[in-house]
Order: sequence, then C-alpha cells, then structure tokens
Amino acid sequence: MNRSIVGRHFDLTDAIKEYADNAIDSLSKYNLDIISASTLISSEEKNGKKGYKVEFVINLKDKNTIVVSKKDKDVYSAIDIAIERVKKTLGRHSEKIKNHKIMSFKDLGAEAAAVSVLETEEDEIEIVPMNLDDHKPIDIDEAMQHLKDEKSRQFIVFNDMDGNMRVMYKRADGKFGLY
Repeated sequence: MNRSIVGRHFDLTDAIKEYADNAIDSLSKYNLDIISASTLISSEEKNGKKGYKVEFVINLKDKNTIVVSKKDKDVYSAIDIAIERVKKTLGRHSEKIKNHKIMSFKDLGAEAAAVSVLETEEDEIEIVPMNLDDHKPIDIDEAMQHLKDEKSRQFIVFNDMDGNMRVMYKRADGKFGLY
C-alpha cells in the first residue's frame, strides 16, 4: 500500500506522522485491497480560533475511493475522528462485499432449466424445436390484421418482407402508426 502524509500550513512532527501512520495500519483488518492511503493534515484559523483539518483519501481496488475530512481543535483528536469514520465506511464496504451472493443456475431451480443446456444420458445436446411461424416475415397488412384481431395488444414488432424490423402500433385516434 502506498502511503503519503502531508502537512499544509503546518509543520508535521515525527510523532504526528507516526500517529497517522499507525491509524492507517489499523485499516488492514478489513481485508480490503487498499492501493493507496493519503493523509492531508492542515492548520486552519477562522475568527481567531485555531483548528486542524485531517483528510484521508483511501483508494481501493475496482476504482473505489473513500474520502473523509474532519476538523477539530487538536490534531490528534482530528486524526482519531477521521480514522473512525474511515473504519466505519470500510466496515460497511467490507460487509457489502461479504454479503454479495452469486447465484448459479442450480440455485435458480426450475427457471434455470429453460436457459441451461439440456443433456441426455449419452452427453448429447438435446435440440428443442421452435415455432418458426413467429419469426417469419409478414407484410404490413398482416401486421395490421393481427393488431385488429387482438384487442388487448397495443403494438406488434415484426420483420417485413424486405427483412427490416418494423413496429406497428395503435394510435389514440383509432389509426395505426408504423416505424
């Protein structure tokens, strides 16, 4: 894991660097592939009050990035608050990965039988015949007749005699539209 600890408007002491480095070390318990961890510690002063801002940028594999910024009066407590937030976020991410279940065709049961390849006892692939009347080209008049015959159907997708895929639909005014 690549690490960087940077101080902005603030001189980092070895003790602060070591404290932040130990905080980053504690992230290894989540068993996530952390590519890099950057820590930015900056000093801020607003309205005469001095404070510190700590920002952790954690890059995980699969293009996931976690950015946490926290402010406090003390630099050590700002690091603690920020690292606890990072731990909470990494814990959620880790649980999400652990709870993700990949289902196989066996888990799907009967629905998977329609999709999977059926094999006979001699390991030959079974061929299932298909009704080709559903896929034969029809002319526009036949498509219009299908729409008139079936009152509940609002549109029909078909191949015309030239091999183009077409869509015929019922319009609100009782006429038919064609794409």
